Amino acid sequence: MWKEVTLTEKSQVYESWKNPPPSYLEYYFFNVTNPEVFMAGGKASVKQIGPYTYRVHSSRENVTFLENGTKVYALNPKTFVFVPEKSIGDPQVDIVRTVNIPFVTIMNELPSYSFFLRTIVSMYINSLGIELFMTRTVHEVLWGFEDPLLTKLHSMKPEVDEYFGLMWKKNGTHEGEFVFHTGEQNYLDYGKIDTWNGMREMSWWSSNQSNMINGTDGTVFHPLINRDELLYIFAADFCRSIHLAYVEDVEVKGIQAYRFAPPSDVLMSPKNNPTNAGFCVPAGDCLGTGVHKVSVCREGAPIVVSFPHFYQADPAYINAIDGLNPNKEEHETYLDLQPTTGVPIRACKRAQLNMILKRVPGFPKTKNITETIFPIMFINEMATTDDESAAQMRSLLLNTPQQNRNINKFSCSGCLAALLVH
Repeated sequence: MWKEVTLTEKSQVYESWKNPPPSYLEYYFFNVTNPEVFMAGGKASVKQIGPYTYRVHSSRENVTFLENGTKVYALNPKTFVFVPEKSIGDPQVDIVRTVNIPFVTIMNELPSYSFFLRTIVSMYINSLGIELFMTRTVHEVLWGFEDPLLTKLHSMKPEVDEYFGLMWKKNGTHEGEFVFHTGEQNYLDYGKIDTWNGMREMSWWSSNQSNMINGTDGTVFHPLINRDELLYIFAADFCRSIHLAYVEDVEVKGIQAYRFAPPSDVLMSPKNNPTNAGFCVPAGDCLGTGVHKVSVCREGAPIVVSFPHFYQADPAYINAIDGLNPNKEEHETYLDLQPTTGVPIRACKRAQLNMILKRVPGFPKTKNITETIFPIMFINEMATTDDESAAQMRSLLLNTPQQNRNINKFSCSGCLAALLVH
């Protein structure tokens, strides 16, 4: 079995790793229903809309074996195709009112400048009719639109892109250059990341431990998984590695599996989990439980990631917004693994994008708002093995004559590899 569970061209898992089946990615947005109340100092109210579902196709490209086949280099571009029959609404038509992300990002850069300059910039932005909240189609917010403020900046600084979208220029692109261990030398290293963009560790965070690139990309795991171990995944959208712990035994299409999920300590406040202090940048500048600030790897934008509806977060974040209802069934990220082979049978990745909204001196429109981690949208990416593959897996585990059939359909594509937000 060890020879079959390696990232080598002759192994039975290689083809599924290189050309995995598609997964489905749902986008949900938080439509702001009372922006005037929030701007006046009250509590914002949001209504969830969606899902807007896309079929995600990903295949490894430029695959190159290194160091006598013990490592393999690959890119993993993803393409997204809208699936109307799995969606509620039309992204080209449906309107969403949400945070004006370009405006807030630019405002966030100005506190280091003089009050006089901030006031001049504020007056200019007001003359353009730009507000803290914007109203756009779902398609525009996802895939891009020409932003008036960015367009003005582009005329002065051509390197600034005049278009903005959460997924702008990401359809058909990859999340970086990866080198993986093939598992040829040690089956426990199967699929583990050796380098990402040429780095064995990051430099964004304030501790060596936080900067480590641990685990796999979430699509493969070593065989012979036990309930007591922690599984590590490098999540590029979180700009960090996270761990998953055993939750319970489950059954998926007649296959016994172990469910692993991120425990509450992954995003726990450093007050309760000191190892997370390394994710506070600058050192000591920490948020509470259940949220993770990623400004350092998002060009300074005040972006915070969390689980949907602030699941597992401090109640203060949940209660700051009307319309949130976190629950385990809809908002937990999990991975169901067949423990003998380490093959993912079912997986669900859920992550939420938020922005920090606060008062900015020199911008009178922000003078009354209460500092809030404001939800923008969340994703729900799902993959489950198909019926034929499940039947083959059952046969393999029963050691029947069918055990030699290819198991190359068993892997879940993109099950837990990198958010938000892509």
